[in-house]
Amino acid sequence: MQSENQKIRETWERVRAKLRFRFGEAAFNSWLKPLSLEIENNDEIILLAPSRFLKEWVITNYQETLKEFWQAEGKNFSITVKFKEQKDLHNNAGYSAGNNDNHARNKFNEQHEKALSSQGNQSTKYAVVDEAGKNVYLAQFAVNLDPRFTFDSFVVGSSNELAYAAAFAVAESKKVTQGTNPLFLHSGVGLGKTHLMHAIAHHIGKTNPQRRVAYLSAEKFMYQFIKALRNKEIVDFKEQFRSVDVLMIDDVQFICGKDSTQEEFFHTFNALIDNNCQLVISADRSPSDLDGMEERVRSRLGWGLVADINNSTFELRLGILQSKAEKMETKIPPEVMEFLAHKITSNIRELEGALNKVVAHSSLMKREVTLESTQQILRDLLRANSKVITVEEIQKTVCQHFNVRMSDMHSSRRAQNVTRPRQMAMYLAKKLTPHSLPEIGRKFGGRDHTTVMHAVKKIQELAELDKAFSDDMALLTRMLQS
Repeated sequence: MQSENQKIRETWERVRAKLRFRFGEAAFNSWLKPLSLEIENNDEIILLAPSRFLKEWVITNYQETLKEFWQAEGKNFSITVKFKEQKDLHNNAGYSAGNNDNHARNKFNEQHEKALSSQGNQSTKYAVVDEAGKNVYLAQFAVNLDPRFTFDSFVVGSSNELAYAAAFAVAESKKVTQGTNPLFLHSGVGLGKTHLMHAIAHHIGKTNPQRRVAYLSAEKFMYQFIKALRNKEIVDFKEQFRSVDVLMIDDVQFICGKDSTQEEFFHTFNALIDNNCQLVISADRSPSDLDGMEERVRSRLGWGLVADINNSTFELRLGILQSKAEKMETKIPPEVMEFLAHKITSNIRELEGALNKVVAHSSLMKREVTLESTQQILRDLLRANSKVITVEEIQKTVCQHFNVRMSDMHSSRRAQNVTRPRQMAMYLAKKLTPHSLPEIGRKFGGRDHTTVMHAVKKIQELAELDKAFSDDMALLTRMLQS
């Protein structure tokens, strides 16, 4: 007979399957999959979350649904979501935040209050600059914030929803929580991590201007450190960086391999964490992949919440283009939007730049935006972004789509469920690759070029006669080009 605990675990797997179906793959993987089951007793179920932030998010957004699904399984348990406490990871790390740090904070407060009173009711109060004194306090670095990069202008999709939610939670929170300190954002170039960094600083500046925010790149951090060493002002440097409420460092991978800068960053990190200050760090890869970064620094960067921004989906790119077109008050045909979203997949920055170029050309030439004009205007960019599609990739995609074996692409089998996918693959190879008909035939089991010609003609005829078949071919084409 199965134990009661085993039955409960099986029930939990069924509940998880329902959650995945209800909320979708992206939301499930981000928020619900990390939960683990702990059976306290026969009346209470405890779900353990790996961070306080995730725990709070699940309680706010998913706890009622969790109860509903458990009750649907005939289990009227009490459902509790807890953060799995971890031992304190801090160590002294060669630095003690004591009187020196209090002195630095008091000194910063004097300068900050003075600057605030002199600026009146400006919307960027947090961007304090005091050029007159010996020390330029860190709030000055907020002056480089891009006014376009706010939470309102950030388009959320499945590839970036965790990073967005975490960034917004940090910006909104009135107190620092262990689960999101530090917040580490990482992604490839042009996918939105810097946008979120600026958005956090903007939001804090607007909603809590008394909070001391410092935003700068890792390169500038290193430059300030070297300058302080050269001018023998290292004490002032330490005071500046350890007397803020929120320290934001962009592109931290820049200090990989720079041992002295890492040493100072390490001690600054520990001092701020010990003082319950918020850190927000960004990089082009996760902490564990930062080659050239000391192990102790990598470990600390991964203490809080690590949120990655994945490559954008077609839907997200289309949403970004639509949002930008609305702000520009420009009417762009849907087919142009879809074309750009399909063709420019490398990064969002390049995608927005392409739209800017198309709109500017249309305005200057006093012509409407069309698909043909877009292709002409962006021909060089599109050539650089055009994906190299191979015959092997086409065969693999078609096989997966129709659930046939790769060997069927090369075999002499004439069954309808094999012949039609093989002909479709030949047609796509002719359409999407530069190969000649004989070359394509050789990649399909050494077939003659006339066989390929016949396949291309057959698929064209079917696409003209059958709308469903045409849609299937269009889907396969998009899959290969995206």
